[in-house]
Amino acid sequence: MSNPIVLSLGELLWDMLPGGKRAGGAPVNFAYHAMKNGAEGWSVSAVGEDELGDELVAKAEEAGINTIIQRNAWPTSTVEVALKNGIPEYTIVKGVAWDHIAYTRQLIDVVSKADAVCFGTLALRSPESHATITELLKQTKPGAMKFFDINLRGDHYSKELIEELLGYSTVFKINDEELLLLRDMFDIRGTSGEDACRWFLDEFNLDYVILTAGSAYSTIISRKGESSTVDTPHVEVVDTVGAGDSFSGTFTARTLLGDSLSDAHRKAVNTAAFVCTQAGAWPDYPEQMPDYLAEAGK
Repeated sequence: MSNPIVLSLGELLWDMLPGGKRAGGAPVNFAYHAMKNGAEGWSVSAVGEDELGDELVAKAEEAGINTIIQRNAWPTSTVEVALKNGIPEYTIVKGVAWDHIAYTRQLIDVVSKADAVCFGTLALRSPESHATITELLKQTKPGAMKFFDINLRGDHYSKELIEELLGYSTVFKINDEELLLLRDMFDIRGTSGEDACRWFLDEFNLDYVILTAGSAYSTIISRKGESSTVDTPHVEVVDTVGAGDSFSGTFTARTLLGDSLSDAHRKAVNTAAFVCTQAGAWPDYPEQMPDYLAEAGK
């Protein structure tokens, strides 16, 4: 069996952390961890015709991520990241290269071959990238997984955008803080986390809804009636940058490779726990990944 092709669409950037800059961006983090878990990971983005862009392209190549990175006259994206007790807070600059991803035949060709495509709200904040990404989502092959990791940042989203992207999706991932906003936005106040997930599953005809609750637990509910809830193992946290993306990339790769819902979920939780013990979103994997869930007796 050939490795499934997993493709991400959106932001590639420098996270400007207190200890220096690190390559990141939720979609490319997703592609990295999908690749580390058995998929052929691809990332589509844009960087500037500048030194920071040169460095990002080289960094992605060094990490083993296949890329289609456009170069344009806009600056390469940087994001100021302040860590409070290991939890990142982001200041995201507007008017950067990935706000201007152009719709090309090359992108259509690679999207049409993908077994899974990942996207979020942030990269669709500008008209040009919004148009490109939504058109590309129409070019996916029948049966492809379309993974919408909502990733709300600042004011770079709206109910209309979220509804539009849910219309393209087969998988929807949210965290507990985002769910608080969505309960008000979609008038589903008073629902439990699981009931809210089932509402989105039914309302938007999804295959899976994933709810993560940081250091507490995560739940995955499927259209087939299966569900899985796993308590988050406690680890020594260095930072949580990229942990959610690593969960998403791992779950996608393992699901495409035929793992059961429960096994794919446990591997996703374990990868996210590992990423929390490392600095940055693209850590090298050890030869033998620790089994944090087994160590915690879960």
